[in-house]
Amino acid sequence: MRDLIFAIAIITLSVLLTATILLQQRGSGLGATFGGDGNVFRTKRGLEKVLFYATIALAVIFLATAVLNLLLV
Repeated sequence: MRDLIFAIAIITLSVLLTATILLQQRGSGLGATFGGDGNVFRTKRGLEKVLFYATIALAVIFLATAVLNLLLV
């Protein structure tokens, strides 16, 4: 039963983590080289900031869940 709970938790967290990563705005990386945005530094605001912190939180929770799953098996 515990294995099923961990499996569901890991699958759910991985889907949420993937969604938050994909929802984030693309960086200017190589885009600036080909005429894109030339901003070197810009602060995150609003929803972008919330997504950034949510991604970090979900990654930490996912890692902790995976490690707990390994230790308790």
